[in-house]
Parts: sequence; structure tokens; C-alpha cells
Amino acid sequence: MPWMKWLPWRFFVRKFATAHGFLDPLTVMARLQRFAEPSEVSEPIELLRAGVVFHARALMNSKVIQHNLDWVWPYWIERQFDPADISFIPRAFSITHCNLSHRNWTAVGVPGSEEMPIVDPRGLLTPHYDGWSIDTWIIGDDGEDLYPSQRDDVSQQLDLEGGVAVVTESGNETCNLSSRVWAELDERANNCHMQLKATHRTGGWLVVTLRPCNPEGVAFIHKVTLESSRDRWLVDGKDRILFDRAADRHHASDYKKGDISLYLRDEGNENHAECEVGMATAAALFRIEPGETLDTLVTIPQHCKLNQSNAPAGWKHNLDQHCAMTVPDAQMQFMYDAAVRTLILHSPHDVYPGPYTYKRFWFRDAAFMIQSLLHAGLLERAERALERFPSRQKRNGYFHSQDGEWDSNGEALWIIDQYCRITNRKLKSEWLDPVLRGAHWIHNKRQPKDGSLTGGLLPAGFSAEHLGPNDCYFWDDFWGIAGQQAAVAICEREDHAEDAAIFQNHADDFLLTVDETLKGCAERLGRPAMPASPKRRLDAGAIGSIAAGYPLKLYEADDPRLLDLVEFLLDKCFVSGGFFQDMIHSGINAYLTIHVAQILLRAGDPRCIELMRNVAKLATPTGQWPEAIHPHSFGGCMGDGQHAWAAAEWVTMQRNCFVREEGETLILASGLPPEWLSDTNAQRPLRFGPAPTHFGTISLEIIPGEKPRVSWKGKWHRDAPPIEIRAFGFRAESASPDTEMMELRPL
Repeated sequence: MPWMKWLPWRFFVRKFATAHGFLDPLTVMARLQRFAEPSEVSEPIELLRAGVVFHARALMNSKVIQHNLDWVWPYWIERQFDPADISFIPRAFSITHCNLSHRNWTAVGVPGSEEMPIVDPRGLLTPHYDGWSIDTWIIGDDGEDLYPSQRDDVSQQLDLEGGVAVVTESGNETCNLSSRVWAELDERANNCHMQLKATHRTGGWLVVTLRPCNPEGVAFIHKVTLESSRDRWLVDGKDRILFDRAADRHHASDYKKGDISLYLRDEGNENHAECEVGMATAAALFRIEPGETLDTLVTIPQHCKLNQSNAPAGWKHNLDQHCAMTVPDAQMQFMYDAAVRTLILHSPHDVYPGPYTYKRFWFRDAAFMIQSLLHAGLLERAERALERFPSRQKRNGYFHSQDGEWDSNGEALWIIDQYCRITNRKLKSEWLDPVLRGAHWIHNKRQPKDGSLTGGLLPAGFSAEHLGPNDCYFWDDFWGIAGQQAAVAICEREDHAEDAAIFQNHADDFLLTVDETLKGCAERLGRPAMPASPKRRLDAGAIGSIAAGYPLKLYEADDPRLLDLVEFLLDKCFVSGGFFQDMIHSGINAYLTIHVAQILLRAGDPRCIELMRNVAKLATPTGQWPEAIHPHSFGGCMGDGQHAWAAAEWVTMQRNCFVREEGETLILASGLPPEWLSDTNAQRPLRFGPAPTHFGTISLEIIPGEKPRVSWKGKWHRDAPPIEIRAFGFRAESASPDTEMMELRPL
């Protein structure tokens, strides 16, 4: 607002704070900013807004949970608030209580729908975004009860048959409870279903309970009513939960009375509860006869109403043309299949790096996720996401998702070029102007070459939040250079020779400037490894500089700056076999570990296989990774509980192990475990394809044995590219242009 510029608001803020005994907030902020490089944006308002929402809930958690530990809470609370548990976190001076030890959940849904219900590790279902949840328990006539969130002996898996379903099973010799959660379309609506099967040896009750909480904490319910038919709830006058039979008994409670779990054996039969503080609970009870199985269905209509004209296509249609993988390792096979479905689910229109905490758009995550959509053969989904890029570009050419992040333009231009190269399609006419303006923005955004350490680089910014405080990050510079090079390639294909020449000069100058700066870093540090920024020592933030080798390939595979950086990271920054990011995330990162593995893969270093297997071990039973993983509980400690960027990296890693581009050459089988190839008792061949590449689409088949046979068929954009087979444990082979099969020879 214009009046804010002349109103002495700083004086009033300072005067008010100090008059009431508070520290001067402006002085505090000024001191905080001294720990970062001066920047036009101290922190993106979007992240501040998200953080305020997150901690507002966490503040409410602190007012509710610790004073009511006799409630039945979600799994993360049961673990994190238990002083005997390895996940326990003391609360002391923490004014907010967040899920910092078990940020794990798995989304279900249908392709093309924005609705993504999530299921936690004990079967707690949150059917609507950021809303209340449904939990299920068993209470026995003999006093033997089953509360899955309080138990360790619970199994969970992802069922990929016909789509995506989360199956959770718990129990003992007395009682058992199984839930299967999935989403599907009918003729009029998108519904989330929970199929429940319950048994109890001496008889009891299946309890379907409405919970004012979710995997982040409190989620308010002010009013719940069991309708007169006794087969449905109405929640807060708008949401319905449908049972396939009438409830045999029913209870409802409010915050003052306490959790409904305290009254399940009472004779009362309340059909209604209202709670002014928003902590209403309800329980529908269904009789379990001794030794018999109760099989019942709960249905939650989703908010997104669909009809025949706008209903998205189903799972089969979306998977028909995808790049399939067949390998002998069942876990690797499952995780690839699960990751492909995660990509499909999280790309309804935009691409989202998660179904809950990160259900919003970043260019950074989008570049990696769209790359993997292309690698998985999901070309139309990639195109649909890219079509939304121009609307996010400002007049000055800035591709904006968050303020102060100078990597976005490079990411947008790079992935547009990747799309054109892989699909062999011309640039859409409406994309040309955004590409040109985006490339000019990168050049114009660079700082003047004033002889300083950061002269000629992009200015200090927030960049990727896990790199540290505002700084002139090489991550931003590498993406800027890649974006300019992408613009060159696009302009050359589109016959814009003059623009191509301009952008080539810009890219050459930018790369030369970065190389000169890196020389100074090497002299200062006494080794070639690239730090996060020109003034930083080597630390975990240096992971950002890996981008020069993967995915951008700005430097050769054996560049000592890349290889020495990898050695530093492996030596100083790995915990339990994965990259541990000290900054912000304070956890093990699956996707950043794969970035390191990609550098080793390019360099022909077999340690890439070890890192890949380590990442597989860090996955949840449903084949997912949270953004960051607690080093002791191995549950999520940061970000979304199902990180779609991590799933994307898994897809691309598997793809690159089978087939990858290196310059103008196609490299085959360069990351496959040697035992897969040499297995003389293999039951079936290894297969991968049809796999889109820069040169066309290729399908591979590998028959294992003492001398494995690698065969392929390509549908090339132009002439067949040079092909090399660089399998670990075997001699490197080069194929002639007309060859489509080679036999490998052991070293």
C-alpha cells in the first residue's frame, strides 16, 4: 500500500514492543539477516504463509494433546509422546508440537483427480485434504481390545491390482482387523472406500470412529450427527460418511466429556454431538459374533464432483503406454511400479511433490517430476503440466512460483527443452515467447562483474530451502546456465538463429564466470570439490552443486570437481547409508541420495548400486519416502509423508540404469547389479521399455547367463545413435549402427 511507504510504522512497532517489555523486533530481524547474504527477498512469502499455518496447528496441538493423553491418538502422537519410545521428543520450551518423527502416509486416488485421501502407517484415513480422519478399532466382550495406533505388530502394503489401495492389518490370536482403502469413480462421483474385516474369538464390536485429528495434528469437528437411518454421518453439516449397514450401537462425545474411546462400553446411544472447541468425536459400533468375520464397507464421497464429460480416465488407460520394467528383485520391481503410480496420482493437472504438506506447485520439484514423467513414457501428462508454465511467468520473464528463487527460469526452460527432445515435437507456438523472455531474464538477473567473489553470478536468494540461509548459490547458477543452453537448442530447432547466437554467448560467458569462481573456491578450500556458494566452506549444502552433473550434465562424467564433491559428501554427510541434510531437513533424504548415485552412475562407479539399495531400504512398506527420514525412528521428520519428487528420482534412477544419454551416445545396462546379469538360473529376462530418450524410443531385453545377451529395438527420431553397453562386471561393448543384439563378455 502506498501509505505504508511514508507512515513511520517502524517507529510504532518498536515503541509498542519495548513499552510492553518485548525485544525490539526490528533489531532482532536485522541481526538475523546478518547471518545471510543481502538479498532482495529474505524468505518467500509463500513459505512464510505455509509455515504460519503449520505452526498454528502445532500450537493448537500443544494445547490439546499433552493434556489428554488418555485419548486414542494417531500413530505419530502415540509414538512421539511416549517417553519409552525411540521417537520421543521432549516438549519443554517448544510452544508448538509438530509431527517430527513419523511423517509417513500414502495417498490413494484416481488419475486426473485433485482428491488424494491419505492413510497413515496404522490405517488412519484422512479422506479430505487437511481434514478430520476415520480410525477403526475392535473392543472385545472379554476386555481384549485392539487399537492399531498403539501397536507395533501392524503390517501395511500397497496393493497395485487395478489401481492403488492401502491395506493395513493388525491383530493377535484373539482378534484381527484388516482395512483396505482405495478411491474409484462411479457414474456420478469420486468416492473413497474403506473395506473393513474384523474378527474376535469371543465376540465384540468393530468401532468405526470419527477423529478430530490427522497425521499433522488437530483437525476440527464441531458437529456430527448419525442420521435417522443409522447408516451415515453428517459432519459439520456438509460432509457425509456412508456405512453399508445400520450401526448397531452409536456414541458421540465432545471435548469436555473426553474422547469417545472412554465410553465405548457404556449403555448410552447418543446420536449427536456438538463441540464449541471443535473436538467432537463419534463411534459407530458393529457387532462381531464369536469366531465370525464381519465384512463391511465405509464410503466417503469426495469433494470433487465428477460426471461422464469431465471424469478422468482410469488406471488402466493411464498405464497402457508407460515404460514398464521387469527385474528379478521383487522389492525393486514393486518400488518402480509404485513410483510410476505415485507420479500419475500427483500430476492431475499441475504436478505436486506431495498429497498433503506439499500439495502445491514449485518449478524446482516440477522439473524433476516432469523429467520422470517423460522417462516413464507418460508424455501427455508431462505436456499437460508444461502447458501451465506460461501462466506463471511475469512480464519481466520471471517464472514465478516462490519469491527469491532464482533457479526457476533455468528449470522451466530446461524441462521444456527435454520435452521437445524426447518427444521430437516442435515447440508449441504459444511457448516460444515465454522461452525467449525467460532466457533474457536469466542474463539480466546476473550481478555486475565487479571483481567480487560473487560478481557475474545470480544474486543471493532463498533458492532450495535445504541449502542454507540466503546466498549466491551455485545451484541457481548451474540451472541458469542450463536454461540458457536449453534456449539455444530450442531456438536452433525453431530457426531463430539470431536469438540462439545471443543465448549461446550468454551461456558461454555465464559458464566461464562460474568456472573462474570455482577455481577460487578450489584454491581457498585446498581441493576441487564445489561448495554451495563462493563464500561457503564445504558442508551439507554443497549437495546443491551436484546439479552440475545430474541432471544438467554441464560437466563431463569424470570432472574432478564433481567426483571430489561426491567423496566429501559420502565421507562427511551420510548416515545409515543415505545423505543426511543437516540444514532445515535434519534427516536422511532419499532423493538427494539418488542425486549422488546418479553422479557415480555416470562415472561408472559401482557404488551407485549400493546407494540405490540403501534408498530402497529406507522406503516404507507401501514403497514411499517422506521428504526427510528420522535417523532413529526411520519415520518422516520433514515435509510431505509421501514425497513425489523422491518417487520421481526412483523412476529416473531405474531408467538410467537401463538406458541413459551421455552426449550423443546411448548407454545401455550401465547401472544393473552384476548378479542380475550373470544369474544362470534366472526365470525370465530383464526388460525395460518402451523407454523415451533424446534419440527415440527403445525397448530392451537382457537374457542373463555367463554371457548375457542384450537385445534392443528402437524407433529413432532420425538415424540410430551410437550405442554402448557398459555393464558392471563385463567388458564395455560398442554396437554398430545396424546391430540390435550383443553378447557380453565377463571381465
